[in-house]
Amino acid sequence: MSQTLDLLEFRISSGDLVAEIKSRATHVGLNTGLWPGLTFYRFESPAEPEWEEVRELHLCIIAQGKKRITVDETTYHYDPFTYLAISGNKPFCTEIVEASPAMPFLSFGLQLDPDLVREVSADIILERQTTAFAPVGDSSQHLNRSFVSALDRAMMDAILRFLRALDTGSDRRVLAPTYLKEIVYRALQAEQYTRLVERAAAESANNPVAASIAFVNEHLAEPITVSELAERAFMSPSAFSHVFRDVTGKSPYQFVKEMRLNKARELLVEDDSNVTQISKAVGYRSTSHFINEFRDRFGLTPRAFSDALTGAEPVALRSVEHA
Repeated sequence: MSQTLDLLEFRISSGDLVAEIKSRATHVGLNTGLWPGLTFYRFESPAEPEWEEVRELHLCIIAQGKKRITVDETTYHYDPFTYLAISGNKPFCTEIVEASPAMPFLSFGLQLDPDLVREVSADIILERQTTAFAPVGDSSQHLNRSFVSALDRAMMDAILRFLRALDTGSDRRVLAPTYLKEIVYRALQAEQYTRLVERAAAESANNPVAASIAFVNEHLAEPITVSELAERAFMSPSAFSHVFRDVTGKSPYQFVKEMRLNKARELLVEDDSNVTQISKAVGYRSTSHFINEFRDRFGLTPRAFSDALTGAEPVALRSVEHA
């Protein structure tokens, strides 16, 4: 009975995905979405093979129809029950193999920010109690390979939440980034991707940045200086900063600040603590300083963010362009 209900719910969700994409892919060909790197596609007949290339890791999700893609002499067939993750800076050949006016091919492609992929990958590795972090130089080898995976209920729900959050400005600013992070997390949980993450973790276990990231993650409520992190890594501050930037693409100061603010956003979603309590929980001695930096990063104050989550009218929103 439970399996029957799960199948029924999945079919309903599949129908919802078709409706969402159909409403956004209003004409044949490419349709630009309301998010950087988001593109919707509609075709009403099979299309000849074409060579394309994307700059960064891309998720390709089909709601209706079938497609064939060839990457590195490997051909992938995928349909509404699968999705494709394809690496950046790599040419690939794509071909629409099933589409008609009555049942048009409907899909969307979503370009994923490498910083977000690294952040979620690091969280997964830390969760598995492995103090490792895949260097940027290795990410193209290990974390950006192409694969096809089943589109399960959890991924389907995350995709629907993300697409629906794009309909209003406040939801797009507040909720869409959270749902996008969930999509990346679900993709990284795929069996094929999990093996790549674990391999990257094992190969980077001696990276001096790994222990620093784990330390920061465990001590966000405490003052943390670059000198302290460098000392723990047995390096000079300048050498540590150079290595850290090579690995993460950010300075230690910027990386720690973003970890604090991202954690604060999670606490606002999960916890009912007030702004002062949350600012202290993520290491800010000054609540006003925390509020200013939160607004600079996310475009609105912590209170406005919390109000938007609960359905209250958000206040003091800063206009942010997403497309």
